[in-house]
Amino acid sequence: MTLAHFLDNLRCALCGTLNALWLDPVWGVVECQGCGQRALAFPEIGEGE
Repeated sequence: MTLAHFLDNLRCALCGTLNALWLDPVWGVVECQGCGQRALAFPEIGEGE
């Protein structure tokens, strides 16, 4: 089991549900609890330089 983080005040791009997104930093996945849609989340290399 991994520790997932709730993403506050964001909507799912597919179903539009507000406050239903969770980030699993170990797997690098954001999942909508409303519709089950998943997306990969990865940091951009060189961001902030």
